[in-house]
Amino acid sequence: MVLIRIAEILLGLIFLGAGLNGYVVLFGFEPFAPTSPAATEFLGDGYLLAMEKGVEIIAGVLLLIRRFVPLVLIVLASLIVNIIAFQLFVDIDLLWLAIVVAVLEGVLLWCYRRSYKGLLVSKTKLE
Repeated sequence: MVLIRIAEILLGLIFLGAGLNGYVVLFGFEPFAPTSPAATEFLGDGYLLAMEKGVEIIAGVLLLIRRFVPLVLIVLASLIVNIIAFQLFVDIDLLWLAIVVAVLEGVLLWCYRRSYKGLLVSKTKLE
């Protein structure tokens, strides 16, 4: 249970920090954490950056306060796949961080696997 909480906190802090860092860049200030120039070019400085970083901030906060964790993990899964692909094919410098994030996500998905039982039914009946 303690390891699960540590994974939630680490993943929450990573995404909260990345989201806040993105908004710092969006508002024209120097980022407080390392930022990939390729990522900045890819996301631009418009709605895509604001949307992604907004999701990261909300997800980070929800992980830290332990609310809607299974839902947050599903929402983050697509972002994490994109982060890994970006780091593999465009900018390999922060690949280590992408791997850490993917491992934390995988551990938490496994720990919350019972929450997804209803999602993995191929045919459902409406009530």
